Amino acid sequence: MSLPQILAATRPIDGGFAATIPADWMQGRTTYGGLSAALALVAAQQLADDLPPLRSATINFVGPLAGDVEVRAKLLRRGRNASWISAEVVNEAGVGLTATFVFMGPVEASTLHLHEVPLPAGVIPLEQAVPLPERAGPSFAPNFERRFALPQGEIKLPEVCWWERLVDADGLDPMVALILLGDALPPGVMPLTGPAPVSSMTWLINLLTPLPQTDDGWFLLQAKGNYAEKGCSSQDMAIWNTRGEAVAVGMQSIAIFG
Repeated sequence: MSLPQILAATRPIDGGFAATIPADWMQGRTTYGGLSAALALVAAQQLADDLPPLRSATINFVGPLAGDVEVRAKLLRRGRNASWISAEVVNEAGVGLTATFVFMGPVEASTLHLHEVPLPAGVIPLEQAVPLPERAGPSFAPNFERRFALPQGEIKLPEVCWWERLVDADGLDPMVALILLGDALPPGVMPLTGPAPVSSMTWLINLLTPLPQTDDGWFLLQAKGNYAEKGCSSQDMAIWNTRGEAVAVGMQSIAIFG
């Protein structure tokens, strides 16, 4: 089931909705993080019809999520220009995800213009990029089309960079689709460790555009490890559209058990 199909089957509950996570969205014993974060964003968006664009999200992956879940959101504050909404996803074992979303409209008086998120050096153009093997990756991987975006070098670096798009984004809000896609890479340090059990702990993502746009659904995703010690890894993340425009940046902390 795609996310549009999951949302079509949700059931309203007090403060949000109930949903069922199918097996093809699992990552080990828990739900793929981008899906649970996207469900939380949908619940937040449903609180008001006139929210400004999403500009930032802080997501905590607290515990495993699988099967039947309940997704609720709560308005924390609504100011003249920005709104803060918290959301959580729970199942019978308890809280699996918490999130805080910040929605913010434009500040017309601002004259500052800074766009310093350059593409990684040596990126392979989308039309020349080689697809990943169909059966590679975790259970949720078939929900995405994926292509290698950097040439393989002799020296292994803590960086993963792929072109990706959703197989089915029909009817999805563009920001929900981007959050769903944004966590799809393996950890940036994975080239150094090889296959190993991992668990995302926190994810901060800042949106650089009020409306993500690209060609044919493709985005360039990068995860670049900057620290790993005693099982705790930190990485920087970024997303560009097919025109080379940065649409999001972020950071993530990941536990690595190997």
